[in-house]
Amino acid sequence: MSGHSKWAQIKRQKGVNDARRGQLFTRLGREIIVAVREGGGGDANTNFRLRKAIDAARAANMPMDNIERNVKRALGGGEGTQLEDITYEGYTPGGAAVMVQAMTDNRNRTAAEVRNVFSRNGGNLGENGCVDWIFEQRGVIEIELAGRDPDELALEAIDAGAEDAEPTHEGDETLTVYTMASEMDAVQQALEALKLSIVSAEVTLIPKTTVDLDEKASGQALRMIERLEELDDVQNVYTNAEFNDEALAQA
Repeated sequence: MSGHSKWAQIKRQKGVNDARRGQLFTRLGREIIVAVREGGGGDANTNFRLRKAIDAARAANMPMDNIERNVKRALGGGEGTQLEDITYEGYTPGGAAVMVQAMTDNRNRTAAEVRNVFSRNGGNLGENGCVDWIFEQRGVIEIELAGRDPDELALEAIDAGAEDAEPTHEGDETLTVYTMASEMDAVQQALEALKLSIVSAEVTLIPKTTVDLDEKASGQALRMIERLEELDDVQNVYTNAEFNDEALAQA
């Protein structure tokens, strides 16, 4: 599934600087709060969304005190619990599709901020439904190769219930495993039972088709996506763009 773009991998390799770590923790905390409220309570063993939110927080080195504090806030119904999920759809310069997932307590504020980023960076904010048909929800699990043959490990993952598996990126010592979104937890548990080391696991949006962007459009689109990701209310940004390698190297 080549649509799981190089951009996501490069962002992960860059890491998170100190200035953005606080913003990341805020986003992860919001996801924990909404997961408790909408996913079925504060027990991660029975609340799949909460388990994924906590896994993501731990992977980002969020202190357990912060994680537990957000769970308690959600259970207590205090400040910060009146959040709702909202998705915006549009296009980058060059015509690639963009899905923006936000979590907000003020729809008008968030819509204005997202619209401003699109308009100032040469993109177009569209109507609901204009690009969501391009994407499908999938579970994505990254596992360590640990010296194993990638093809052999991919077959084991498929036997464990995965749809597909492929090397994450040239030079990486990990394998990316794709599942149906509803099956990700079961596949992850099956992989863990095989004593495989899980690097990350998330439900994400993967494009069915992609759009190649030249160097100029890639640079413009990358800047727009980064500006969107800097907005406080934005949780995730997905695109079907295939970026130019030169533009990615400068991102």
